[in-house]
Amino acid sequence: MLRIKDLKVHFGGIFALKGVSLNVSEEKIVTLVGANGAGKSTLVRAICGLVPAESGSIVFQGRDITGLPTHLIAREGIVLVPEGRRVFVNLTVHENLLMGAYSRTDRSGITRSIEEVFGTFPRLKERRNQPAGTLSGGEQQMLAVGRALMARPKLLLLDEPSLGLAPLLIQEVFRTILKIHEEGTTILLIEQNAMAALRVADYGYVLETGQVVLEGTGEELLKDRRVKAAYLGESVPASK
Repeated sequence: MLRIKDLKVHFGGIFALKGVSLNVSEEKIVTLVGANGAGKSTLVRAICGLVPAESGSIVFQGRDITGLPTHLIAREGIVLVPEGRRVFVNLTVHENLLMGAYSRTDRSGITRSIEEVFGTFPRLKERRNQPAGTLSGGEQQMLAVGRALMARPKLLLLDEPSLGLAPLLIQEVFRTILKIHEEGTTILLIEQNAMAALRVADYGYVLETGQVVLEGTGEELLKDRRVKAAYLGESVPASK
């Protein structure tokens, strides 16, 4: 579904991405893990057209979207849940969801989609008329995901969905990710929480200083000694 080849992005004289290549297959969960500053969010922003690519290509469903304006990329079916949630704090939950459907004209379909979001996140239904700024961090994350689902994404980009959440809420976020995936949505998941991300991923990439240094199935990466040492907090015996 998504094919990124030799993508380079720089800010000033510093390259944030140094030739990244990765693929996302349809109806799969692919995760990108790495430490702060590895370039994960830069890659997401490049996919969405929020930062320009110096070189390389981004192809979505056979169409080269490199350099396409952000709103047209969204209409192609790539939808982002941004890091930090970025809900509209002065709008109600219901109004935030309507904002997610801004490019749609099917009113009855929009109404059905809102009810589907409320079915996935019952707490949002209870708070539908509350300003989003009054919600807890976990509820705002639910709202950010629900708003994205209102756009009927073909590819859902989740940028650090567990950031700043308590452990129990993190578990709930990842259960939701699996549920959305089971309903047929392809997901590219960007996460610092490598263990949680790799457990749900069909395939994963490890990004370090703007480069892919490892890739494999989620299970393979969970077992990899380098991943364990760098991201899972496990010590690795010294080599003989």
